[in-house]
Amino acid sequence: MTAQLDINQLLDELETALRHVLEERGVESPALIGIRTGGVWLADALGKRLGMEEPCGELDISFYRDDFSRIGLNPKVKPSSLPFDTEGRDIILIDDVIMSGRTIRAAMNEIFDYGRPASIILATLIDLGARELPVQPDAVGRALSLESHQRVKLRGPDPLRIELLETGQ
Repeated sequence: MTAQLDINQLLDELETALRHVLEERGVESPALIGIRTGGVWLADALGKRLGMEEPCGELDISFYRDDFSRIGLNPKVKPSSLPFDTEGRDIILIDDVIMSGRTIRAAMNEIFDYGRPASIILATLIDLGARELPVQPDAVGRALSLESHQRVKLRGPDPLRIELLETGQ
């Protein structure tokens, strides 16, 4: 069984929260970086909503994962692409779903290999709250609590949609 959540409402909530954080921190010219794949789709959507003209960066964190040696390499690994200098920049790091915090840790490690940003603002569409690391998003579309038999999945990019999946119990 699959249920859909309203992607436009979630994007509206994320955009509002992100604009608030940017204003609160006085950030005027951030660079957007999406974590492949869903984070890249969201970065593109948010970049348009925020009126940003600079292209978004894309991270593939496969080599930075702390479980890389255990799970092996994803066959769809593509190189990361940051079409701007991260040194001294305010970065908005975007992922579709945050759960343990391990993906975000890997993404920040990779960003710092490119240069030391002035700040990193973490934005996520869905926060599942099951942290293993002390990583918290600054802007969230929605916090969800899922049952053990439920999963959430962003599909896209066109049309962009989010699904709540029911798996076997």
